[in-house]
Amino acid sequence: MCFVECLTCGLAAAPGSQTRLEPLKRIGLSCPRPSTPQRKRSCLVATGCLRRLSATPPRHTLTALAAVACCRARFTAAATPITPHLKTEAHARPAPAAARLAVFAIGIPMLKKIKTTWFSNIRADVLAGLVVALALIPEAIAFSIITGVDPKVGLYASFCICVVIAFVGGRPAMISAATGAMALLMVNLVKEHGLQYLLAATLLCGVLQIIAGYLRLGELMRFVSRSVVTGFVNALAILIFMAQLPELTHVTWPVYAMTAVGLAIIYLFPRIPVIGKLLPSPLVCILVLTAIAIYMGLDVRTVGDMGAMPDSLPTFMWPDVAPSLGTLLIILPYSAALAVVGLLESMMTATIVDDLTDTSSDRNRECKGQGIANIASGLIGGMAGCAMIGQSMINVKSGGRTRLSTLSAGILLLIMMLFLGDWLARIPMAALVAVMIMVSISTFSWGSIRNLRQYPLSTNIVMVVTVAVVVATHNLAYGVLVGSLLAAMFFASKIARYLDVTSRRDPEHSHRTYYVTGQVFFASADRFTASFDLREKVETLAIDLREAHFWDITAVAALDKVVLKLRRAGIGVDVVGMNRATATLVDRFGVHDKPDGIDSLMGH
Repeated sequence: MCFVECLTCGLAAAPGSQTRLEPLKRIGLSCPRPSTPQRKRSCLVATGCLRRLSATPPRHTLTALAAVACCRARFTAAATPITPHLKTEAHARPAPAAARLAVFAIGIPMLKKIKTTWFSNIRADVLAGLVVALALIPEAIAFSIITGVDPKVGLYASFCICVVIAFVGGRPAMISAATGAMALLMVNLVKEHGLQYLLAATLLCGVLQIIAGYLRLGELMRFVSRSVVTGFVNALAILIFMAQLPELTHVTWPVYAMTAVGLAIIYLFPRIPVIGKLLPSPLVCILVLTAIAIYMGLDVRTVGDMGAMPDSLPTFMWPDVAPSLGTLLIILPYSAALAVVGLLESMMTATIVDDLTDTSSDRNRECKGQGIANIASGLIGGMAGCAMIGQSMINVKSGGRTRLSTLSAGILLLIMMLFLGDWLARIPMAALVAVMIMVSISTFSWGSIRNLRQYPLSTNIVMVVTVAVVVATHNLAYGVLVGSLLAAMFFASKIARYLDVTSRRDPEHSHRTYYVTGQVFFASADRFTASFDLREKVETLAIDLREAHFWDITAVAALDKVVLKLRRAGIGVDVVGMNRATATLVDRFGVHDKPDGIDSLMGH
């Protein structure tokens, strides 16, 4: 349908014969309504063409509709204003249909995005959230005990971080809560200064993570090689399995039997037709083993043995510490360590979930989201946390794909703590051990073992060293840092080997030309310098850099060294063929073309 809308008075009518309708064309015409004494003025008219509005509108039609509707607001100021005593009943009419349709058109993509990121997988997300919530409880209690605080500190933190990160995080379906790595970093702080300083450190940690997000430090994950990620994943799988060993040592035979039954349920239940696809097998494992333990009255370790459940909602709690420089100096080292470790683990976990779901994440948004979640946790008496690879794997393996799964885990965790504490306390630890063993098995990259002979030696070394450091220190951040540094060293060494310097002599004119091909930087600078014969007797010499690139001041210093030594020997040297970036670097930091270049040689 076609329409003409007055941009000033808002009236819409069929166009007059003098009006030419064109999509998205805004023209200044008189209002097509019949002239009246009250409307003797010039009105601006917008014209547009809309087709098939009852069906799904094409994208260009929605854009046209929004643009035409918005032009009224843009041109109203240019039109002659209506004085109050000239206003008619028509001017009090509601907004024109075009404007209402424009709002509808703009809202469709937004609603589609909300559906995709929140409500495209409701049943599986809620069930996956339930499994994650059940797995979070014993770990949150255990991490609180490690830190030396009341179990409710870890439980409140897990609930709060999980809920907040569902809204502000950059990776749907990733679970964030209180973690063991963060708990270990806070042990000494709690021991020396108490809970209030832990809460203050948590708040500062959140602030630092938000700053990191605005500085776009999440992009640094591009520099983490695949071999480091593989080593990280394998080390994490080993740590998850090792964490279950205390529950499997010095125990009675029913524990082993229940663990075996739990693993059988986890791996065999999905093969049952129809029902095997409706419920996540880890949830079935927990429910069945809990029912068996209660019905048979088995004497096995339960969640209730880990610690008491809180029976009240968390409340606002500002840290009771003196706002002074001394306090800042106490908490800053801990907060900085928490921020770095938390972001490293979160970024690595996001990478793994990206691979599992074939989707991408917004790492800088995740940095800011982790910061906001930690601030919220600190304000309700919770400890700092970050992404949890184990629970994230449980979520994904149980069918969780959207933000609703993360939100469900947090809300269900709170509901179960407050209203189902007595029942939760009766869940046998063997059921959760079976779930975590499944996570460990599925997390480990078994293909990396099969392909060891196919991978380059440097890749295998980086992967093995990353695993060794993580397992030895129980700190994932240390392993990632060491692995990344080692990978960078291997990369620099490999690139340096591709530098090639050849030469050709013109015997008639006593002239030699050196042709440099490759990358000249700190790792290849010595190779570059050694390629020149500084004792050869020639009158002139040229260094051709058409196929070379200089990356840093070490490379420029190597060029200075060669040129100045040759000139000091009485040889005329020309440097030719530099690209723009190399020329800029040499002009700024080089000294061989400066008047005092020879005197500056020793400074390099």
